[in-house]
Amino acid sequence: MMHTAAALRFHSARCESTAMGAMPWWGWGEEGVAFSHADKPELRDFVLRRIGVDVDRSAVRRAAFTDLELPEPSLPVDLRAALEGTVGVEHVSVDALDRLVHARGKSLRDLMRHRRGDVGRLPDAVVRPGSEEEVAAVLRVALTADAVVIPFGGGTNISGSLEAPHDEPRPVLSVDVGRLERLVEIDEASRLARVQAGVLGPRLEEQLNARGWTAGHFPDSFTHSSLGGWIATRSSGMQSDRYGDVADLTRAMRMVTPAGVLATRPVPSTSTGPSVREMVLGSEGRLGIITEATIHVHRLPARRTILGYLLPDWPRALAAMRAIAESEADPSVTRVSDANETEFSFATRRRQTILDRVQSRALRWYLGRREIDPAAMCLAFVGYEGSPQHVSLQRRLVGRIVSAHGGLCVGSGPGELYDQKKFDTPYIRDWLLDAGAPADVSETSAPWGSLPELYDEVVAAAQGAFARLHVAGHVMCHLSHSYHSGACLYFTFAFRPEGEDGGLAEYATVKAAIQQAFVDAGGTLSHHHAVGIEHARWLEQDISAPGVVLLRALFDGIDPGRNLNPGKIA
Repeated sequence: MMHTAAALRFHSARCESTAMGAMPWWGWGEEGVAFSHADKPELRDFVLRRIGVDVDRSAVRRAAFTDLELPEPSLPVDLRAALEGTVGVEHVSVDALDRLVHARGKSLRDLMRHRRGDVGRLPDAVVRPGSEEEVAAVLRVALTADAVVIPFGGGTNISGSLEAPHDEPRPVLSVDVGRLERLVEIDEASRLARVQAGVLGPRLEEQLNARGWTAGHFPDSFTHSSLGGWIATRSSGMQSDRYGDVADLTRAMRMVTPAGVLATRPVPSTSTGPSVREMVLGSEGRLGIITEATIHVHRLPARRTILGYLLPDWPRALAAMRAIAESEADPSVTRVSDANETEFSFATRRRQTILDRVQSRALRWYLGRREIDPAAMCLAFVGYEGSPQHVSLQRRLVGRIVSAHGGLCVGSGPGELYDQKKFDTPYIRDWLLDAGAPADVSETSAPWGSLPELYDEVVAAAQGAFARLHVAGHVMCHLSHSYHSGACLYFTFAFRPEGEDGGLAEYATVKAAIQQAFVDAGGTLSHHHAVGIEHARWLEQDISAPGVVLLRALFDGIDPGRNLNPGKIA
């Protein structure tokens, strides 16, 4: 059912070791795993043509760990002793590499700064509590010492939610909840599971699958992100069309706050004033440390398949996705790429067999008969889960809709490949950074009626930024989640930098142009990557000035000393 990054090619060179099994301090993923274009004959030419970077000749040296100037921890002796007395000496780390790994997340800005040796404000210690009681004790100790506490799950955040303020004079503690990874219980009658919040995606599914259940939540970061992190950032997964995003699947939670342990009940609905559950969702550590959640779970489906479809162009692709959302069909995945992203997807194919070439010729002939321009066509994936009868019915319903919009099904092969590689995309960003090409993502959501104009405005904004900077750049997009009233558009952009800082300032210009286009066109600043510090400047435009006042009052009310992850959101 799941495929991890182990399917990628391994580099022979040994990567620098990471702390406690965490991801590398300079990039994404597992030790020794990296993306390679060696078996993808069209990809080098695609990158060269689109952004002017030759991945075979361009290489940017990243700083070695031994080259970094890492400050010594500023941890008072009495604070360290109190922490060690709370969680044990072995669970309080001041190791330099451990602190570096926990200093930031995995945004492009995070990685670019780390790679050039700008490490920022490192935490003074990494603390790993093993129970809710220990989390509460750690927070009491930290508040008594007026220390800053930054919760840490898997470290995958890409909105700047894990970074301490650069001028923070107080001791900074990264509270890593990775030891809290247990499935506590399943209420089978209610289809609810109580789970500790530090569990990473694969471990969660392993425990649920062993008992015949699944959470159905598979974000891009699945292999390295935690349940608590999903809740703290309002995550969405690749199968959220069927299972809902994390706000839908989280029915209750427990969170350690300065006022004590907040506990909500896993009732299906309630009328108890403003939703405390909703306050915790997306709170990014500003209200406390999430220790446990009660989530919806589903029986493992009898059948699961993802099919590929080709649609003639982007307008008809959007219309088809809207028609599917309006129909009686109930797919688990609805995703369609624009022409630029479709071209990129085809460029990542491995060397073709004779059978592949024969099938490609047949497809080109068929497209010609249907008068579908290969340069404009859009690749879609639609997933189906359930009983064989249900899957068969869903496929027929979607097939009719796709056909009515001029498209055709290209079978399960592309869908199977997408399913195998769905968690590998972040490695491509590291690969491009190694070649000196910054690449990043920005996503939004908007009503169906606004999506065509929003798409056009965002693409124009990105291209306009490239032109002003005099850089070669590429922007592409896919629709990744469909709802009753709208959908998420997920944009990816890359460029060849001209600046002396490796493109960091140019990146900020392009990113800002895209984000501003989101809110100007009626979209949200982020669909599922959170606010952090990367998106905070657009918050008032998104939720209005009184909305920001409400948030600040909430944060100040629970954390008047600004000890909990200060500087994030608002």
